[in-house]
Amino acid sequence: MSATTLKPHQRELWGHPVGLYVLFFTEMWERFSYYGMRALLTLYLVEKTTADNPGLGWLDSESIMLYGWYTMLVYVMSIPGGMIADKYLGQKKAVLYGALTLVAGHGILAFEPMWAFYTGLALIILGVGLLKPNISTMVGGLYKQGDIRRDKGFSIFYIGINLGSLLATFIVGYVGEKIGWHYGFGLAGIAMLLGLMVYLYGQKYLVTVGNKPTQEDKNNDVSLAKLFGDLFKSPVNLGIVVIIMAYAVYAGFTYSGVDSWGYTALYVFIALVAGVMMMIYKNLDTQISKDRYLVLLLSFLIVIVFWGAFEQAGGLMSIYTKTNTDRVLFGWEIPATWFQGLNAGFIIIFATLVAGYWAKRKLKGKEGSSLFKMAIGTMIMGLGFVFMIFAAAEYNAEGSSGMQWLVLAYLFHTIGELCSSPVALSFITKLAPVKYASLMMGVYFAATGLGNKVAGVIGESASEFGEYAIFSGITIFTVIFGLLVILLLKPLKRLTHGAEDNEREMHTDETEGFELADN
Repeated sequence: MSATTLKPHQRELWGHPVGLYVLFFTEMWERFSYYGMRALLTLYLVEKTTADNPGLGWLDSESIMLYGWYTMLVYVMSIPGGMIADKYLGQKKAVLYGALTLVAGHGILAFEPMWAFYTGLALIILGVGLLKPNISTMVGGLYKQGDIRRDKGFSIFYIGINLGSLLATFIVGYVGEKIGWHYGFGLAGIAMLLGLMVYLYGQKYLVTVGNKPTQEDKNNDVSLAKLFGDLFKSPVNLGIVVIIMAYAVYAGFTYSGVDSWGYTALYVFIALVAGVMMMIYKNLDTQISKDRYLVLLLSFLIVIVFWGAFEQAGGLMSIYTKTNTDRVLFGWEIPATWFQGLNAGFIIIFATLVAGYWAKRKLKGKEGSSLFKMAIGTMIMGLGFVFMIFAAAEYNAEGSSGMQWLVLAYLFHTIGELCSSPVALSFITKLAPVKYASLMMGVYFAATGLGNKVAGVIGESASEFGEYAIFSGITIFTVIFGLLVILLLKPLKRLTHGAEDNEREMHTDETEGFELADN
């Protein structure tokens, strides 16, 4: 059959379905809008109201607090976003509605009143929650089961993620800092509108993926209602949930600060998730499944620790770059937002080398398990804060610090991310019980969100303890935590019951491709 007689969704470009490139550019512009917003948010909040380009004039701690809640909710909303698609809309419509919501959110942020600011943030949270988990699912649906092109297809897709991030920090960051914050927010909305137009144009290439779920799909889906129903039949597990709930109410009445009831909602959410996790464990049929499930839960803890440190980039490190760093190069001051683009740039440069290193190590029979990679990645990322310690010491001594410390810190953070983040998603698919696989993916995004909130809490404390103490504490904790995981590696690997033992022969061609971290 010639290419001219193929239906649109059957056509290929450079060895992959054309639909892949439709999703590539949709996600690129969505990430452009998200990372553009991320680059500007804390700087806009702390900028003095008397400046040429006035912000809101908030305290650093207040700004980082809001940043932590915002980035957490963006990821946590992936759980209901995925459930809505699985139960009602299908991924295709969920992505469409998510894109429309994002365009509206960024459009409203272009206006200055505070109601517009909070409304815009809320719409962005809802939009990303609908779009992010479902567009990745659609990429996988473009390939048949066992298609060897799937991994490389995801690699191409992830290039779009990092390209969007890189462009956003340079373009939106410059416009926001140098011309006007709300112009930057609006520009992010225009980018999302471009992504929406690409997505609408490319529908003819996506007719076989992301469609509305059939009744059979709904019947096979895991029912959260049933899991919660089972919880009431287990007095011990129910008691644990009730205790956490009681603490949540206590937090709402006794915690000081404007976000006390935010913590109440967070603890309620954690209590519900804990209840679901316990019931899943109880419902598993075999000891092998239960052992693997326990290791999977530990990997979520690693995810929280990793992102709790890594996401200082958009909060504390962003403010530090703006206020404490000498950014003048050849007589021109580099915008503070541009430094956040180093992460995406380094990912594009080093992704192939890092993936190739781990593939060759595995082929030589050396330790290369997912838990080992995640532990090493956490430690390398943590060691990146050593350069921020040097920066803080230099600032304390001289009143400013050199930008080279930031470059080196972001380099180590990126290498750590490339070791840890790509394998985390793969690890979930290897260990998660089959009928709970989608739910576990949602919990992974929630863990990422909790890590973002932890980053905000840590960043807030810098106003009390100082940047030097915070950067030192992050370094020490992440290294000790990574070493502890490595010390426990043998018993943890036994609990996986050989889930990764058959991978060696499958890695022969891995150095030909590469993986990029999906943030």
